[in-house]
Amino acid sequence: MSKAGSVQALEEALLSRAQALASEYLVHGREARELILGKTNASLHQREEQETLFAKSLGERIYRQRVQSGELAMSAELDRLRWTWVQSTLEKAQTYLSRLAEDENGYLPILARLLKQAAGAIERDELVARVSSRDMERLRGRWESWSGPLAPDKHIVLASEPIDCTGGILVQSHDERIRVDNTFEGRIERLQDELQRVILERLFAAMTASTEAGSFAGKSGAFLPVT
Repeated sequence: MSKAGSVQALEEALLSRAQALASEYLVHGREARELILGKTNASLHQREEQETLFAKSLGERIYRQRVQSGELAMSAELDRLRWTWVQSTLEKAQTYLSRLAEDENGYLPILARLLKQAAGAIERDELVARVSSRDMERLRGRWESWSGPLAPDKHIVLASEPIDCTGGILVQSHDERIRVDNTFEGRIERLQDELQRVILERLFAAMTASTEAGSFAGKSGAFLPVT
């Protein structure tokens, strides 16, 4: 073979080899492309699923937060309404007691029971009774005859100075070390928790049974139980 023929044969061999390598690389490139696309699609799908789950979780969390916030707001509003109702009813009770104290015929028997209970609770023979200025005017001229039968085993003196109260009576020992505050205000303060419980019970009972709506006003005397 001549030198020219040898060169041509080498060139043809190199060209053939290059074409074979090119075809091989092209196949590998397509396979790599398909693999990359598959992985990318799988990754995108996984990411979409993760984002969907995250969005769902976030949505549920936001919903729960809004529900909880709504429940807290509702609870706070109910507490405010309960407090408003209780205070309004206590104010009405104060008005009722004020009117009661103006009715001497209906009030003095209650005052007598309050004095008797207070005197019996103090283990002293010499006591001092303190009342409002209005009750002082009512009782000053008949104190001995009025109070004597209520605590016959004790000597009760009517104080010369009135106290600031709507009604009722405050009884204390001479040394002022023992006292029973049976004024309307004193009893309401001591019975505050019980009064609130009774008020709420009756208010909610009135909501479910309209026939009971008027019973509360008719039983206002229950604010001053005398044991």
